[in-house]
Amino acid sequence: MLIPPESMPGWKIWTLGDDIAWLHLDETGQLRAINPESGYFGVVPGTNEESNKNAYDMIRRDAIFTNVARTADDEPWWERKDVGEPAIDWQGRPYDSANGKAAHPNSRFTVAASNNPSYSELAEAPEGVPISAIVFGGRRKELAPLVYQAKSWQHGVLVGAGVASETTSANVGKVGVVRRDPMAMKPFCGYNFADYWAHWLSFAERTETLPKIFHVNWFRQDADGKFLWPGFGENLRVLHWIIERCEGRVGAVETPIGYLPRTQDINTSGLSVGKDELASLTSIDAEQWQAEVESIGEYLDSYGDRLPTELREQLQQVADDLQAATFDKAS
Repeated sequence: MLIPPESMPGWKIWTLGDDIAWLHLDETGQLRAINPESGYFGVVPGTNEESNKNAYDMIRRDAIFTNVARTADDEPWWERKDVGEPAIDWQGRPYDSANGKAAHPNSRFTVAASNNPSYSELAEAPEGVPISAIVFGGRRKELAPLVYQAKSWQHGVLVGAGVASETTSANVGKVGVVRRDPMAMKPFCGYNFADYWAHWLSFAERTETLPKIFHVNWFRQDADGKFLWPGFGENLRVLHWIIERCEGRVGAVETPIGYLPRTQDINTSGLSVGKDELASLTSIDAEQWQAEVESIGEYLDSYGDRLPTELREQLQQVADDLQAATFDKAS
């Protein structure tokens, strides 16, 4: 759903889907993906021209809404829509702020994919589209850098298996708790995750042309709680680096957790991201990562003997490299 920023003229984003990708190898060993859905659905409160213009534009016609409020002229309304005023709340009552939100916080929309201004007709291609990169993301205030690349397919599976985010007010329970969400699939994986990871690992035996694997974190903050990266359309700058890495056109810094961008290779022209902020975004703290690796290890151990040996070996390699990096720093 990205829209290229003005700082990147000539770029175009095409969207095949925003939720599900079914991956398969073609007869040449190329990993391809299809979108099995014909539309989008999502939480609608907070959606407006500024927060997500493509989503806002596509639900302005031929869309279905659930549990939203309505205006006096029977138009759907939700918090932060920025157009109109609620007259009837989501329960069908005359709107009264004393009763709480006009729209339910989990109110939804659904709409045909072809409504999306960035829709690509390749979404209908039965053979799917070739995949150059798989990008996992976690929400971490500290720890995870802006972007890093796994060192191998096997290491990338470990990166995906260890994906975690800190809970926000939108989650049930305490705020700031680190929760593992492997491959962003925790609510959807229908069988034992250890077997799922073994399935991912098996692809390395079936082809030599697997995509590169990356991890991104748009949510790094400084000591005052200020986000270090602007996010939204500016994330295309990071995707640009990912593309350059896939094409072999840019170098990287090897670290125990993977390949990080050199500061000069992330385009920050026109952004209020200083040298210190960029340095924080493109570096790691070995001691923090040692604690993270220990936490990942405890999580993986919960799968017992079904956990693939390759994942244990990959995690141990990262731990050994971090230990060496910490020793080098101390000496």
